[in-house]
Order: sequence, then structure tokens, then C-alpha cells
Amino acid sequence: MDPIRTIHSRTVVMPSSNIDTDQIMPARFLTTTTRDGLGKHLFADWRYDGNGQPNPDFILNRSEAVGCQILVAGRNIGCGSSREHAPWGLYDYGFRAVVSTEIADIFRNNCLKNGLIPVVVDESTHAKLIATPGSLVSIDLEGCVLTLPDQSTVPFVIERFARYCLLNGVDETGYLLSKSAEISAYEARTQL
Repeated sequence: MDPIRTIHSRTVVMPSSNIDTDQIMPARFLTTTTRDGLGKHLFADWRYDGNGQPNPDFILNRSEAVGCQILVAGRNIGCGSSREHAPWGLYDYGFRAVVSTEIADIFRNNCLKNGLIPVVVDESTHAKLIATPGSLVSIDLEGCVLTLPDQSTVPFVIERFARYCLLNGVDETGYLLSKSAEISAYEARTQL
């Protein structure tokens, strides 16, 4: 996982509400225990037709989506089952943030643990982003601020420990391993 400070990117907009984890990463792709290559299966049932050919009407198959790191989704993205493969697929595709008015709790936590910034915004900000696909926006993780194309800013909340991990490019295990000398010293002091 790479450290994240600021993301400056155009947006991809998927205005549908209640995009569940099975739509993000269909169950037939859950057989892998690695993240690599899952981006090609992202939104597979929407992205490809019955013959496996790209659906030209789906946003990720259009040239304007290439290189975008911010997904703006309708209300309640990530509902449904708990599957880390959903954020793995988003990350492998190239997304580094998901913006919505509501992000399902388990999905939000899985995003935080896998290098994605879940940004919850108010209805007015969301409406602006939905209405202007491809907008150039910035997400400042250090300041927890989203900057819109008109340079207005919107604060967002990220839990402190998760923010620390994202800023430093470590997961929970990596954080614990970075404290191994302190843990060993404590254990040595408290041995009976």
C-alpha cells in the first residue's frame, strides 16, 4: 500500500444508489486470495456483455474514465456482504478514493484497511459532483478536506488510526510490526 497525502484527479461518476459489493466484485471472482488482477473484474456484470465483450455504455469502458482515481457513487455504496475483494478490485483498477453521501460501514472499514479513502459528503456537494462527471477535484488526507473544481472546500471525517495508516502506507499488521522493538522492551520489563 502506498502512502497517501493528496489525490488530485478527475472523477468517475456512478450515480446509482445501493451499489452492493456483489455488483462491485461478483462472487465468482472471490476464489483468489491475492489482490492482483481483480481490477479487470470490477463491476464485471455491468462492464461486460454475456460474451465477455466490453459494454460501450458502461463508464469504465469509456476513454474519459482512464486514469481517474476518484469514484463518485450514489447513496449507500458497498452495502451487502462483507468482501474485501470489492475494495481490492477498486484499488487494483486504480481508484484511491470513493465519494458518496453514505458508505456502508463494513465496506468503509475494508476500504480504509486496503488503501482507499472513503469520503462521505453532504447532499449538496454530492449533487454537484454527480452533475459534473470528470470534474477535477482534490482530496487532502492530511487536512481531511475535499476541494471542488470551484475551489470551495468540504471537510470529511476519517478515523484517526486509519488516517495514520493511510498517510504512512501501512496496514494494521505493518503498524504493529513497526512497534516490535517497543513491544519486546515492554515484554522484557514485565517478565516475572
